[in-house]
Amino acid sequence: MMRPMSAMSPESGPVPTREPTPLVVPPVTLEGEHVRLEPLALSHVPGLAALLEPEIFEHFNLVLRTPADVEAYVAAALKAAEAGVERPFVILERETGTPVGTTRYLDIQRTHRTLEIGSTWLARRVWRSRVNTECKFLLLRHAFETLGVMRVQLKTDRRNTRSRTAIERLGARFEGVLRHHMLVRGGQVRDSAYYGIVDTEWPEVKAGLARKLEITGR
Repeated sequence: MMRPMSAMSPESGPVPTREPTPLVVPPVTLEGEHVRLEPLALSHVPGLAALLEPEIFEHFNLVLRTPADVEAYVAAALKAAEAGVERPFVILERETGTPVGTTRYLDIQRTHRTLEIGSTWLARRVWRSRVNTECKFLLLRHAFETLGVMRVQLKTDRRNTRSRTAIERLGARFEGVLRHHMLVRGGQVRDSAYYGIVDTEWPEVKAGLARKLEITGR
């Protein structure tokens, strides 16, 4: 005999609730100790084009090879920003103001108050530095503490071990693999590994990132 379903179960506990106010993600500049994230603009194209190396895009959805590729990439990001579904940033070295890459909020879900951090690529010279960790810290802190999002998602090619290790070091939880998720780089079939951080986990994740970056009092 089937029993009626309850609003509470030993596995899930009480169903959480949030205020159903639409998520708004306006342009903003985020300042860290080593990097500054500014709204991406076409004026950043020359600086970003100077960073191009094929290895950067080994697991990327597309390969940027020329200044024209970068200009098209930036133009598409700005169009998505106008539509309200993305918010792209250029990553600048704070000391010199030199571009070292890009990142963005994407898949912005206004009704559900969730978004994704992604489309991140960095100059090889800043790989294995604090740049990526500090960028993610700034974006996550702004998302949870200023925008009031419910969930931040991150995803990468299942085969991209460097990116997956970096995401796991942030404190994001692995949520599974979406098989045959997309076609990339001229027809390759990509499986995507998904990770997430929810608002109730943010204090612990923030503390871990602050320890990595040796941040105190902010």
